[in-house]
Amino acid sequence: MNIPEYQCDSYDVAVIGAGHAGCEAALACARLGLETIVFMVSADTIALMPCNPNIGGTSKGHLVRELDALGGEMGKNIDRTYIQSKMLNRSKGPAVHSLRAQADKQRYTASMRRVMENQEHLTLKQAEVTDLLWRELADGTKEVTGVKIASGGIFPCRAAILCSGVYLNARCIYGEVSQYTGPNGLPRATKLTDSLVAAGLSVLRFKTGTPARIDGRTIDYDAMTVQKGDEPVVPFSFTNRAEDIAREQVDCYLTYTNETTHEIIRENLDRSPLFSGDIKGTGPRYCPSIEDKVVRFPDKERHQVFIEPEGEYTNEMYLSGLSSSLPEEVQIRMYRSIRGLEHAKIVRNAYAIEYDCLDATQLKPTLECKTIHGFFSAGQANGSSGYEEAAAQGLVAGMNAALLLLKRDPVVIDRSQGYIGVLIDDLVTKESREPYRMMTSRAEYRLLLRQDNADLRLTEIGHRVGLISDERYDLFVKKRDAIAEELTRLNGVILGASESVCEYLRKIGSAELRTGTSLAELLRRPEMTYEMLAPLDPERPTLDAAVIEQVEIEIKYEGYIERQRQQVEHFKKLESRRLPADLDYTAIPSLRLEARQKLQKFRPENVGQASRISGVSPADISVLLVWLGNVSRET
Repeated sequence: MNIPEYQCDSYDVAVIGAGHAGCEAALACARLGLETIVFMVSADTIALMPCNPNIGGTSKGHLVRELDALGGEMGKNIDRTYIQSKMLNRSKGPAVHSLRAQADKQRYTASMRRVMENQEHLTLKQAEVTDLLWRELADGTKEVTGVKIASGGIFPCRAAILCSGVYLNARCIYGEVSQYTGPNGLPRATKLTDSLVAAGLSVLRFKTGTPARIDGRTIDYDAMTVQKGDEPVVPFSFTNRAEDIAREQVDCYLTYTNETTHEIIRENLDRSPLFSGDIKGTGPRYCPSIEDKVVRFPDKERHQVFIEPEGEYTNEMYLSGLSSSLPEEVQIRMYRSIRGLEHAKIVRNAYAIEYDCLDATQLKPTLECKTIHGFFSAGQANGSSGYEEAAAQGLVAGMNAALLLLKRDPVVIDRSQGYIGVLIDDLVTKESREPYRMMTSRAEYRLLLRQDNADLRLTEIGHRVGLISDERYDLFVKKRDAIAEELTRLNGVILGASESVCEYLRKIGSAELRTGTSLAELLRRPEMTYEMLAPLDPERPTLDAAVIEQVEIEIKYEGYIERQRQQVEHFKKLESRRLPADLDYTAIPSLRLEARQKLQKFRPENVGQASRISGVSPADISVLLVWLGNVSRET
């Protein structure tokens, strides 16, 4: 059917999708004063949580706190709507401590929707975007001119941000059932992929999945292990204090699969579209379905299953760890074989979902497309997984789209500055063939990139961009200065080896002093804490808990932290070696053929980025550095 086109209002920025990436991108643009419109296939998809009912977790909590330090909204929103909060990995070092909060899904979505609807310079529009509009430039590249929606409306814009999540040509599958919808039966976007391909972009087909939701009234919680939240909670947003967001928390529960569960799965693998070949998309290796786990780990007698509430005012319970695409009747048998779920009734079936996404190596570190000026992409549209990864990319894409139009320098967070930098650098330099998931092991400098110091690392950038208010920045500066002053003071206060000092040290189980030492040296002892120093430090100032935490970590891990800072200095040198935009890598004869091909394809911006491209070896980088040095001397 030929639908006539018609002209609509023009905007500075059009955001395609209102999931976690789209919300952050749209809010960033609008808060920087640009007239922004955000499109969604359904208004019910705003900040939708179609899978797990939580924000944060191992490494993902780092992303949310970094996002908050830059001026994003996710941290504030989960602080408003959490029903349980825990700091994970407390038994390990501070580098891997990660905050995780269970969300009330409906309240989370409603709260973010209120923020979006009341944001100045932001317009919400329920409509399917079918076409990205662009014009050819003299140098052969393209430039965004607008977007077109299914009704024929054309919205002129100067920049567009793709935040389509898993909605592009989405298909939900379980067993022999195949439904051509987005998650939760919502409409999918069927035409935009063709427009992106017509614009010369490469598209991938990925897959993810979700577990069933069970009626909580049919669960025997007494047969499970209760999982309680932390008291007091640690807020995600640096603007909040624990006492400001304290509330009565909701319990979660732990149970396990068993050999009977595994046998039911093995007997029905031929009916799983993951194994029958019905699913063509590539799934996430680090978040496998229960079928994958049973096949890949045949010797494992059981797998954890966490029972998590979908919200405070619903009986739906999420079965974390049991993602599946098995037929419904198999799912029922499988769930009922698990302790505590013997009488479970399914509210929503588990399913897998296939969708289109971009090959993110087509993007710059700013998340702008290399070949289409003014076109940005963020979130699962870039082949990542997870709400947190999406939101972080959305904020960066939104900031850079706005900065581009305001003719200001872009923001690129590098690998030494944040997990956000690691995430984006991995996406744009490495040829990922599966949904990308953030993990602490991906960060080389994770002792520096802790979740507790995200504000110290990134608030300066957020303020410079304009997303952190002067009032919030002033509070940050006071905290930063208090930390520096206390570190100096502790290193300067010297204790003598007096009998009173030695008596106190014996009392708390610490070795006596043989000579004078600083308070900082005492604090370096494994058994010592900042609070334990109080009787020896009568002139200590009154400090916030957040300041004390930073002081203690900096002193106790000083040697390791200094070593990583030296590593960062070496990293910075490689990042500062810019590569000419028109460099012909095929003309560097000493480079291996694969390295020439990869460098020519990806066009890295600096030597550091070049070194992280798959197929480019350290020896290739040495050759490149020598060649650049020779060219520099010749010119």
